[in-house]
Amino acid sequence: MKISRVEAIPYAIPYRKPLAFASGAVATADHVLVRVHTDDGIVGQADAPPRPYTYGETQTSIRSVVTELFAPAIEGLSILDREQVRSRLERTVGNPVAKAAVDMAIWDAIGQTLGVSVSELLGGFTDRVRVSHMVGFAEPAAMVAEAERIRETYGITVFKVKVGRRPYRLDVDVCRALRAGLGDDVELYVDGNRGWTASESARALAEMADLGLTMAEELCPADDVLGRRWLVQQSTIPFFADESVARPGEVTRELLAGAATGISLKTSRTGFTTSQRLVGLCEGLGVEVVVGNQIDTQVGSLCSAAFAAAYELTSRRAAELSNFLDMTDDLLADPLVIEHGELKVREGPGLGIAVDPERLERYRLDT
Repeated sequence: MKISRVEAIPYAIPYRKPLAFASGAVATADHVLVRVHTDDGIVGQADAPPRPYTYGETQTSIRSVVTELFAPAIEGLSILDREQVRSRLERTVGNPVAKAAVDMAIWDAIGQTLGVSVSELLGGFTDRVRVSHMVGFAEPAAMVAEAERIRETYGITVFKVKVGRRPYRLDVDVCRALRAGLGDDVELYVDGNRGWTASESARALAEMADLGLTMAEELCPADDVLGRRWLVQQSTIPFFADESVARPGEVTRELLAGAATGISLKTSRTGFTTSQRLVGLCEGLGVEVVVGNQIDTQVGSLCSAAFAAAYELTSRRAAELSNFLDMTDDLLADPLVIEHGELKVREGPGLGIAVDPERLERYRLDT
């Protein structure tokens, strides 16, 4: 069960339309498929989505750090030596997405070796999770039409609305249009990706106070320390931290400082090993968690779903698992299915990731 080789395969799959938000836009999934091979023939897999405008990682940097630094550091270790692997990866500063992909691929290999699903290994609380869909920047009518299509086709009734534009009333108008168009039975929450100042955020929330929003995420930068605390103290809805809580210490800092009341947990950023720590930390502090989306492919969404279903805390809220629907294709041989607003976790050993070799050959960039 020793790690014999680690691969990092760059690939690119276009989206049907770009997803735009305050900190950037994504038109193509320029991702890296990470594979961890063991000496007894098992291959664990996970996906690494670069987000240079958030963490500074690129497709090239992820591939380089995985093959040049991480692989030599962990090859020869047992796949069960998760804490030793984590310790060696942490010697390198930053690179959270690259670290997360290596970690999740190792968990996939463990599950396959033991003949158990990763979700069961992690906790096995439930076999399915409710799905939330992210809606990116567009004209109000277009965003309402997209949300209506998603609800009609997949039964999804929870929507994360990207905000953070200037003037802020552009996004206030969008949220009003979504509430009017979708009705009161749909859950809406907003994510600003640090796009507004604290004062703009306060004005926007005040003007949307009658819309029944269930939470707000990262409306202004955490680096605006006093402004962020001032905003959270007066907010009448939960304020979730996302980009500002990539490490356990950051989670503790933001929560205890009063700069957030909940966190967005992304397995593509903290893997499974560190994400476990975050769940325990949040349980101990009595705060809520939402499992977020890194504009993941189906491979990434499968990882998120496995983790979200593993714990009671992470399964309470709808998880952001559906943005792969905007992709023109994917690597999975057996596509994910969202029905009645839920995604069922794959049964069987590991994560259930079966990559279609023809698709991988078509989209990979290193051949």
